[in-house]
Amino acid sequence: MLSTLSIPSPTQSSPPLLSVSGLGVVIDRGNTELRPVDGVDLTIAAGETFALLGESGCGKSMTALALTRLLPDSGRIERGEVRLNGEDLLRLPEAAMRSVRGGRIGMIFQEPSTSLNPVMTVGAQIAEALAQHGLRGALADAEACRLLEAVGIPDPARRRRDYPFQFSGGMKQRVMIAMALAGRPQLLIADEPTTALDVTIQAQVLDLLADIQAERGMGMLLITHDLGVVARMAHRVGVMYAGEVVETGPREAFFRAPLHPYARKLFAALPGSDRRGAPLDAPSGSVPVLDREFVGCRFAERCPLSFDRCDDEAPGWHRIGEQAVRCHLYEGVSVLHPQPQPQPVSLAAALHRSRSAAPVLEVRDLSVHFPVRKGLLKRAVGEVRAVDGVSLRLSPGRTLALVGESGCGKTTVGKAILKLIAPTGGELFLDGENITAHEGDALHEMRRAVQMVFQDPFASLNPRMRVGDIIEEGMVSLGVEADPRVRRARIDELLERVGLSPDMRWRYPHEFSGGQRQRIAMARALAVSPRVIVCDEPTSALDVSVQAQLLNLMHELQAERGLAYLFITHNLAVVEYLADEVAVMYVGRIVEEGPVDKVLRAPLHPYTRALLAAVPRIAAAGGVDDAAVSGAPRLPNADLPSPLDPPAGCHFHPRCPHATDVCRASYPPVTEFGQGHRFRCHWPRLEA
Repeated sequence: MLSTLSIPSPTQSSPPLLSVSGLGVVIDRGNTELRPVDGVDLTIAAGETFALLGESGCGKSMTALALTRLLPDSGRIERGEVRLNGEDLLRLPEAAMRSVRGGRIGMIFQEPSTSLNPVMTVGAQIAEALAQHGLRGALADAEACRLLEAVGIPDPARRRRDYPFQFSGGMKQRVMIAMALAGRPQLLIADEPTTALDVTIQAQVLDLLADIQAERGMGMLLITHDLGVVARMAHRVGVMYAGEVVETGPREAFFRAPLHPYARKLFAALPGSDRRGAPLDAPSGSVPVLDREFVGCRFAERCPLSFDRCDDEAPGWHRIGEQAVRCHLYEGVSVLHPQPQPQPVSLAAALHRSRSAAPVLEVRDLSVHFPVRKGLLKRAVGEVRAVDGVSLRLSPGRTLALVGESGCGKTTVGKAILKLIAPTGGELFLDGENITAHEGDALHEMRRAVQMVFQDPFASLNPRMRVGDIIEEGMVSLGVEADPRVRRARIDELLERVGLSPDMRWRYPHEFSGGQRQRIAMARALAVSPRVIVCDEPTSALDVSVQAQLLNLMHELQAERGLAYLFITHNLAVVEYLADEVAVMYVGRIVEEGPVDKVLRAPLHPYTRALLAAVPRIAAAGGVDDAAVSGAPRLPNADLPSPLDPPAGCHFHPRCPHATDVCRASYPPVTEFGQGHRFRCHWPRLEA
């Protein structure tokens, strides 16, 4: 079922707001030249959202930078036209182009934390954008408040004086949207605007963009690798690969029957409950380096359907109904015959791993409180209750997913288990032995058994060390193997096992892609033969294809070694595919837990239902299914309550549509619903 957008689809007869023809970009790298954008054509009408889809390295962001002439110093536009309302932007002098940027064209960048100036208030940054268009002083301040209010930031008169670090990730993205709207643009370029956001914040940002577009009739270029976001937001879709657009078409037609083999592979790489127990069909290899002339099809070396002509001749465009595709397979084809859809696998049937094994790791009533100190003597005046009585059980060969919004305490739980953060209370058991008080050599033994893979592999890998030394470091520090020759052989074996070449041991982290760095982090964790791996958002910023490769690897390693995973994430599609059990966390406490088929198919807590409702789901027949959880509430546009001062009673009651006086008065006890399904909520009990 397709979601109902608040913006009408533009008519086909509408003249294009933006017209791009034959756009080519060259980046000078000394002895070589890269062509990240090589002959791109696209059009966007007023009021239309055009989604540009593809893996990292395909040229999506470079296309956006070329439209606004914001290329790096080593880059230049080699050819093509970029017309906005008929005016060729590539022929404008730089002085005129400055009025286009932030005026007729607004841009939202991928990472608001690096795009916002950390030493300027958000109001000053918005006022700076307004000054470029002649608005200053009190008028600019008033307009900044109006823009902040328009993007859903409460108390804008006060919050405009705050600095970026005082805002959550979702609120910083809202500030970026306010800045982009300051010049009342005709075209908005949104470059991965929701990549690392929680599903609830993502839903709020997407709703906001759709509402503003409906109000102003803007055109929008949405750059993303998230097919769910495309299904929810786009009118038309373009698939980009290796500097070229290889498929275009209306959203409905594209999701009903993607044509290009690359587009089909992107769909096949999506995790979900219907693919549990089976490897994801991710594209092999990676996007080619764009430093050479291509003779044939650029996807040929990764395409399972390629033949001799694909290597020798670049494909032309072929029209199939409303869609257009650049692929030799469609020569002479004008009508697409329907293809049989695979039958979904029952989620319950896919849970084939035994639940009877004794837990390898057990967490009982874990608490992590941080004191808040003020004054000259730094006296404690309160405490942040980041984790407040969490209990978990991890069994060999099984995966427990820990989900919730950013700030709920998920990562703190993972770090406290490894004692990277000192727990305030609670107990930890490894194979039934109480390891809560372990220190020194005993702590080293525990860390051999329990390892962690962090969210950002680039930040967690030492940039000054070669990959081989990074993997070997843990083996040496934890005393796993004394013989250097044995360690080297082990490193080569691990690199091969995670899909890398042994000769890569001599490279540095910056020489690898994001997916490859995450594989190195996995190899480092495996080097000490752990029994438990804590995975903290390991797929949050990965393309669907790289994510699929990593999930396949995790499945294989778990089957081979009986590993237990604690998988911390906000990606519920990954949870459906990978996890056996799931625990939902809110403001430091577990509010619902149980088998993944029970919790995600029949959620009992309103917060779990709201999380599921916020996920854009691709339906089997194409488009997005917004009715996966019937009657589930959307969370209001509000931040997670602070663990420094959580609400009285049930912490969720200020955001809950079912809250009553009893919810405000007391925190609900645990209710057993059967088959390991437990929850903390007054509402279902009151209903009963």
